Amino acid sequence: MFGKRGPDTPAKVPAPAVALAASRAPAPAAVPVVPAAAPAPMRRPPEPAPAPAATAKIRPDSYYETKSKVFAALIDTIDLSQLARLETEAAREEIRDIVNDIIAIKNFAMTIAEQEDLLADICNDVLGYGPLEPLLARDDIADIMVNGARQTFIEVNGKVQEAGVRFRDNQQLLNICQRIVSQVGRRVDESSPICDARLPDGSRVNVIAPPLAIDGTVLTIRKFKKDKLTLDQLVGFGAISPEGAEILQIIGRVRCNVVISGGTGSGKTTLLNCLTRYIDEDERIITCEDSAELQLQQPHVVRLETRPPNIEGEGEITMRDLVKNCLRMRPERIIVGEVRGPEVFDLLQAMNTGHDGSMGTIHSNSPRECLNRIESMIAMGGFSLPSRTVKEIVTGSIDIIVQAARLRDGSRRITHITEVLGMEGDVITTQDLFVYDILGEDSRGKLLGRHRSTGVGRPAFWDRARYYGEEQRLARALDAAEIKGAGPQ
Repeated sequence: MFGKRGPDTPAKVPAPAVALAASRAPAPAAVPVVPAAAPAPMRRPPEPAPAPAATAKIRPDSYYETKSKVFAALIDTIDLSQLARLETEAAREEIRDIVNDIIAIKNFAMTIAEQEDLLADICNDVLGYGPLEPLLARDDIADIMVNGARQTFIEVNGKVQEAGVRFRDNQQLLNICQRIVSQVGRRVDESSPICDARLPDGSRVNVIAPPLAIDGTVLTIRKFKKDKLTLDQLVGFGAISPEGAEILQIIGRVRCNVVISGGTGSGKTTLLNCLTRYIDEDERIITCEDSAELQLQQPHVVRLETRPPNIEGEGEITMRDLVKNCLRMRPERIIVGEVRGPEVFDLLQAMNTGHDGSMGTIHSNSPRECLNRIESMIAMGGFSLPSRTVKEIVTGSIDIIVQAARLRDGSRRITHITEVLGMEGDVITTQDLFVYDILGEDSRGKLLGRHRSTGVGRPAFWDRARYYGEEQRLARALDAAEIKGAGPQ
């Protein structure tokens, strides 16, 4: 089946294929193995290790030299187009058999553990994302940051640490990046060195390649958890109080227009995913994103994604094009993954013309700054409107701003739930429903704080809550928030 052979292929590996694993006689005895020394008994550390041994291990240069030789012999032996037709497990077994033969014939002295590591790495290189595979398999990693072939960092529990993985060379790293972005119809090379893409699970991917990245291709992956977070889990993490979570649920159900504001890595997209869980299943929802990350559970969802220009510089579809087209698709809610340009004007117009319950995220550090950034983006879009008119459009469109923040200890908190009320003169007026106060820090450097209600008797969306039958629930949540003395979290 795999009939391709190169000049350096060992004679013992037959050309007609190195046949499928099921039809081959096993030859474990032919593999010279240096027995691994019995590990000394180890006491369990007081806290679980943050990374499995497979990702924390830093291997010597000799390991990568051996891997390069084995990999080159493997590529000369097999036909990758035929291998791609097999199921993943069958392909892995075929690769394992061929690699075992190559190791035996070339007399590489390896322990059993080293040989297993080599087999896993080569299978990942051929069938997956190479050294990224063990990192992608871990659900405790939030970000993967690859700074060239020899340096990789990960974020675990809000803290950045170096991972003990590296790539064979910069070409292998670039090949893996091209494999990732090609799955969503995009490309990255010298002529198009910047690319945004996504993994099949929705994880956000950014690639910037040479010549723009001087020290080699830089790959950044904002990793999504396999199990999507819910508001109840955010309460458990201390990101919001139970009463605040109840208010957010009501806000999602009564079709308030919501903007989620926050800095990079503050959890805006996660919070947006949480809020969309409370949209009724009979509503038609249209999402617009640069790279499709939102994963809504409702049955009637239309997902749209922008498109970069082609190699001739043509064919680009911008976020504004998508938002404008949404208005012709009979949406009941429009959700924009990230507002970063003149499309904000079209989103505000949609919010103000019958598409209640629309949502979006924006980069800013406070609710007041969020409003200022919206005005600035409208101005940058070339709209020659008086300042007061722009502010009236903003106040007539946005009901709620939810502010998320990543604190200096790595924790993420919802710091404000703020209503946009209206105008006083030329100033947009707002009122906070919930705020997060930092009270200090403990001996381990973790910040202590509490979420508290500001004591607003009736929020501005009270009548809307009454219309949707949520008035009593809202009243109970507000009363509980005022009565309960929230302690440090």
